[in-house]
Amino acid sequence: MKRVVKDSFSGLPRAFWWLWTATLINSLGGFVGIFLALYLTTGLGYSASFTGFVGSLYGGGAVVASILGGFLADRIGRTRTVLVAQLTTSVSTLVLGFAHSASMIAVMAFVVGVSGAASRPAIGATIADLTEGPQRQKAFSLNYWAGNLGFGASAAIVGLVAEHGYLSLFVVEATATFVCAILVYAKVPETGVRQGREHPQDSRFLAGYASVCRDWTFMGIVGMTFLMALLFQQAATALPITMGMKGFSSADYGMVISLNGFMIVLLQVLVSRAVKSVSPRRVLAASALLCGYGLAVIVGASSLPFYFLAVAIWTLGEITFAPVIMNLVAQLSPAATRGRYQGMYQLAFSGAALVAPISGGYVIDHFGVNTIWIACAVIGTVAAIGYTVLGRTAEDRSSGSADLHAATAAS
Repeated sequence: MKRVVKDSFSGLPRAFWWLWTATLINSLGGFVGIFLALYLTTGLGYSASFTGFVGSLYGGGAVVASILGGFLADRIGRTRTVLVAQLTTSVSTLVLGFAHSASMIAVMAFVVGVSGAASRPAIGATIADLTEGPQRQKAFSLNYWAGNLGFGASAAIVGLVAEHGYLSLFVVEATATFVCAILVYAKVPETGVRQGREHPQDSRFLAGYASVCRDWTFMGIVGMTFLMALLFQQAATALPITMGMKGFSSADYGMVISLNGFMIVLLQVLVSRAVKSVSPRRVLAASALLCGYGLAVIVGASSLPFYFLAVAIWTLGEITFAPVIMNLVAQLSPAATRGRYQGMYQLAFSGAALVAPISGGYVIDHFGVNTIWIACAVIGTVAAIGYTVLGRTAEDRSSGSADLHAATAAS
């Protein structure tokens, strides 16, 4: 076990660990996304419809951020993008905490949604720039683990912080985000500006994204990732509705969904190590099947153990999926447009977060809640086939790029 732990956490550059620390701090203070709906309804007395509208603006901001953040990461640099995005998030979060009018809340929720997600492509591109080979997948796995570790802790303590008033939650998040911005800018070296200057044709917004969209293998993988993101979203949308319809309480849902975070924190590093030598297309296909059919188990769930079983199955799929897909995206992306590749990849998740609640509600109202879970099995199967077919081409490209890089280094 000592050797396993040492191998899992060693061999990565110092700059990565500063980035890892910033990710952990940022997620520890990430309260707004957790309590925003409760704050608007209970704290300020707004209606559920207005709260849903604000939530859509917050999610829509993340869609814009995926594209904008990817462009800025390539154009002005990774660390500058993180600095600008997180300082803007810090200020806008504070303003949102003091806002009480409906118009100001709506505007600031959108701004927080944009700025809060704009740093993600830059962080992904930085990790890809700092690492290569087996170390890259390890780095993505550890960073994903840090985000979930911090999120789990913040979800556990949000109630304690809220006892001092809702404003304290905004202040703590704004402070944590500010600290992360300074930490990354001071300790993580810039890795992207030089590449952009060497390829000026790719520094333009439309030209850079046009080259990404012409990469059909990558765009196909993004499409399959969007399907996977739709599956992940069901835990926050369709699952609580289903459990409520079957007579379970919100406390029951809280216990069931907490298993997801517990398993990620406990198993992420070990499972990622176990699959590191397996073909990416096989890991991704298996992950899609685990997620799709794990959610489909809910069709027959009539007791809490069944729900725990469903969560355990699809969480295993999530654990194996996350670092492998991040590593594959990094391998497919040219250095000059790596930020935009990361932005397009993030768009799959932010787009799913926007689409899933609307489409899920429509399906439940018109076709019944079980249709959602049956559809999850179908979506998982389609994603598994897609990853298998596209993954073969992606792996050939990745191995060819690795051979070229090795030959260049040797010469």
